Amino acid sequence: MTEKFTQAMACFSPALPLAVGLSGGADSTALLLACAERWPGQVRAIHVHHGLQSAADDFERHCAALCTRLQVPLAVQHVDARPAPGQSPEDAARAARYRAFEAAALSSQPPSAIQSIALAQHADDQVETLLLALSRGAGVAGLAAMPARWQRSGLAWHRPLLRVPGAELRAWLRVRGERWVEDPSNQDERYTRNRIRARLLPVLESVFPAFRDTFPRSAGHAAQASELLLEIAQQDLEAVGLPPRIAALQALSRARQANLLRHWLRQAHQTTPAAAQLDELLSQVAACTTRGHHIHIKVGRGFVAREGALLRWYNP
Repeated sequence: MTEKFTQAMACFSPALPLAVGLSGGADSTALLLACAERWPGQVRAIHVHHGLQSAADDFERHCAALCTRLQVPLAVQHVDARPAPGQSPEDAARAARYRAFEAAALSSQPPSAIQSIALAQHADDQVETLLLALSRGAGVAGLAAMPARWQRSGLAWHRPLLRVPGAELRAWLRVRGERWVEDPSNQDERYTRNRIRARLLPVLESVFPAFRDTFPRSAGHAAQASELLLEIAQQDLEAVGLPPRIAALQALSRARQANLLRHWLRQAHQTTPAAAQLDELLSQVAACTTRGHHIHIKVGRGFVAREGALLRWYNP
C-alpha cells in the first residue's frame, strides 16, 4: 500500500519552479519521480557530491542518468564536507548539503528561477530526529524535530514526506520497477542515527506498531507549542525591553522569564544557554533586589552581567 505517499503528494503545493534534493537513494528518487510527473517542465534536481566515499562518483552518474531519462535538469554541487574540529561528520555533511542546495537554487535564472526546494526526509527520519532530541533532553523546539515547511534566503523549503514511512516509498518504486542507490555509510553503526535505525526502530515497531504515525504527531504538537512560546517571548520582550530590564523581568513568572531569556539570547546574540546556566541566571534575577546585587554568569558562548537596571550579554 502506498496511500500515505499518494496523500502526501496530493497535499503538496509548492511555488514553482521546484528543486528536489536528489541523493539517488530511494526516498529522493521517489520524491523526484512524483514531482516530475505532477509538474512536468517545472522541476529541477540538485545533487550534492560530498566526496567522502569512493561510491560518490557512482551516485552522481546514477542521478545524471535518472534525470536524463526524466528530462529533468540536474545541478551537481561538489562540496567539502570534512568536519571542523569538534564537529560531527553528520553535522558537517548536513551543513554542506544545505549550503549547496541554497547556492544552486539562488544561481538559477529567471524565468526559470527556483522558488522552492523539496527534501525527502520521511517518517522514519522524523522519528530518529525526535529520539535524538529526547536523548539530549531537548525542550519543545528540539522535540518539534524537523519542520515540514520553512523560509530561508528567499526560498520556500518543504519536507512533504514526514508522515510517509520509508518502506512505503521503496514499495512504490518497486511497483514501478525503479532502481535507486544504497549509501553504504547508512549501515555504519558508528553513527548514532544508524544505530537508532538498526536497533531501536525494529523494537519500537514490535511494541508500538503505529509509532511512525504517533511520534511525528507528537513532534507536530511540540512544533505548535514552540510557535506559541515564540509569540509569547516576542510579546514579553517588547514589554521588558532590549536589553531586558531586571524589574520588568521580575514581574513575569519564572517560566516566562526563562522563555524570554532563551529567546533574547538566541535572537540578539545567537547563543543558547545550558539548562544549568539558565536556572542559575533565573535564581540571580529573583535575588536581585538591591542596587549592590552583582550578576555575572557564564551563559552560552559568553556572559550575562548586570549593568545598572539592565541585563547585558557580552562575549569577551
